[in-house]
Amino acid sequence: MTQLTQNLQGFWNPEHGTKSNPLPFSNGLNKALMTLSQPVYIIDHCGQMAVVTGGEAHIGKSSSMSGNKDSYGIVAFAPSLPLEHLGARSFKMRHNIKYPYIAGAMANGITSTQMVEAMAKNGMMGFFGSGGLSLSEVENAVIHLKKNLESLTPSLPWGINLIHSHGDPELEMAVVNLYIKHNVHCISAAAFMRITLPLVYYRLKGIHMDMEGRIITPNRMIAKVSRVEVARQFFSPPPEKMVSELFQMGLISQEEAKLSQSIPMAQDLTAEADSGGHTDNRPAIALLPTMLSLGDEFNEKFNYQEPLCVGLAGGISTPESTAAAFNMGAAYVLTGSINQSCIESGTSDTVRELLAQAEQADVAMAPAADMFEIGAKVQVLKRGTMFSVRADKLYHIYKNYDNFESVPEKIRKEIEEKFLQATFEQKWKETEAFFKVRNIKELQRAESDPRHKMALVFRSYLGLSSRWSIAGDPSRRMDYQIWCGPSMGAFNKWVKGSFLEKTQNRKVADVALNLLFGASICTRAGWLRNQGVDLPAGAGRFAPVDLERLYYYCIPNN
Repeated sequence: MTQLTQNLQGFWNPEHGTKSNPLPFSNGLNKALMTLSQPVYIIDHCGQMAVVTGGEAHIGKSSSMSGNKDSYGIVAFAPSLPLEHLGARSFKMRHNIKYPYIAGAMANGITSTQMVEAMAKNGMMGFFGSGGLSLSEVENAVIHLKKNLESLTPSLPWGINLIHSHGDPELEMAVVNLYIKHNVHCISAAAFMRITLPLVYYRLKGIHMDMEGRIITPNRMIAKVSRVEVARQFFSPPPEKMVSELFQMGLISQEEAKLSQSIPMAQDLTAEADSGGHTDNRPAIALLPTMLSLGDEFNEKFNYQEPLCVGLAGGISTPESTAAAFNMGAAYVLTGSINQSCIESGTSDTVRELLAQAEQADVAMAPAADMFEIGAKVQVLKRGTMFSVRADKLYHIYKNYDNFESVPEKIRKEIEEKFLQATFEQKWKETEAFFKVRNIKELQRAESDPRHKMALVFRSYLGLSSRWSIAGDPSRRMDYQIWCGPSMGAFNKWVKGSFLEKTQNRKVADVALNLLFGASICTRAGWLRNQGVDLPAGAGRFAPVDLERLYYYCIPNN
C-alpha cells in the first residue's frame, strides 16, 4: 500500500470517449480547477498524483469499483462550482439576480446609472449613488433607470441609495417620498445609526397579505452597517412608536401597521468592514462572523417568513478575499472602491488613473463633510492629493477656535489662499446661497453662532472637493477628495500585467465576474488542500481573463 492509498476518498473510472485522460499533477491542476462545471479529482496514477475531470467517480472506500483494474483511487476531489452557486440562493431569488454580487452606492453619482445598468444586464445588481445630489438629479436618475431596466421583458433589478441626512430629516423624508412616488422597490440604507421615520415609512408602504396568507413587502431594503447595535435595529421589526406615528399621520393604512411587526426593517444586511468613504475600519474577519451570528439569532427569535441574509463589503477586491467572504458564510459580496476605477463610474479619467496607481498604504482617514461637527471621518486616497492633510487642518481649527477671526493671521491667510482660494467672506456668501435653498435652519444657527458659520464654510470646501475630483478640475488637483479603501491597492496588485491593468479596459461587469470566477477557483483549490493534498506553487491563483474566455470555462463539457 502506497502513502497515497492510505486515505482514499473513493475510486474513479474513465468513461469511453470522454476527456478524462489523467493530466500531470504539477501542470494540469489549474486548468482543471478553472473548468468550473466539472468536478476535479486527484487520483493515484501508478503511485503518482494525477488530475482528471471527467469519468465516473464513486465516493467511499467500500465502493464496488475498488477491485476494478480500470479504477484509480481518489486522493482528493472538488465538486463543480458554477458562479451562480456562490452565496445564498434565497438572497439571489429575493432580488432576481443570477450572481451574489452588488456594486455598492458611491455618492454624487459615482455609482452611475450606466454602472447600475451594466450590473443588471450581467445578472448582478447595482445601487445608484444618490447621496449628495439634488432631488431633481435623483429623480432624473430614477426615471432613467426605470425606463431602461424595468421596461425590459423580463425587467432587470436595480436599486438606489438612501443615505441618512444628519440634522435634516425633512430631506430624508423628501427622498423617500420621491422613491415611493416612482415605485422604487429596492434601496440601500447607509450611514444610519438608528431607525428613522422615513425608513419605516418606505419599508411599510404597500405591505399586504396575499390570498395564500403570505406577507408581501414590495419595498426591499439592504442595510449597510458596521455596528452590532445598529444591525439589531435593522433585523428587528419597525419600532411600534414610529408605526403608530405614521398611522396617525395617515401615511400608512391599518393593514400596513398591523403587518409591520411580522417583518424585519431589512431582510438583508451588508456588514461593512474597512471600506472607502464612511467606515468604522472594522476588520472583515471579525465583523462578518458576528453579523452572521446575529442574523441566526434574529431568525430564531422572530421566525420571519423569509430568512435574514448577511453580505460583506470592505476589502473585496481579489479572488482570495471574495472566496473568503463566501467561505465564511456571506450571502453576497458588495464592492465600492474598485468600481470607481471602472469606465462606467461617474468620475473623471484623472481620478481613475490615480486609483489605478494606488497601493494598499495610500489611504488615510479625513473629516467628513456631512457630519463634520461631530468628528465623523471618511477613508480617502492620499496619494496624489493633499485633501486628507488639509481637511484635518480645517477640523483642528474648528475644534480650537470660536470663529474664523480668532484664528492666527498666518493660518487664516493659508486657508484663504491655498484651501478656499478666496476670502472667507466671499466663500461665506457662496455657502449662504447654497443653504438658503438646501437648509435655511443652518443659516439661522450661523447668525447667532460664528463657530457654526466657520463650520459651514469648511463643510463647503469638503463637499466641493469630491465634486472637483469628479469633474477632474485641474486647478483643484491637490484638493481632490477620492473615497478609497486599501482594497484598491490589493486589486491593482492582482490585475497587474492583465488586460484589467489599464483603466480603459476596466468594465464593472468584467471586474465582478472575474472576481467571482477567481473565487470559485480559490474555493475549489481550498477543498483539495483541506483533504491533505499539498498543491503545486501557484495552484488556485488566477489572473483576470476576458469574458469570452471566462464564459468558455463556465460552459459544461469544455
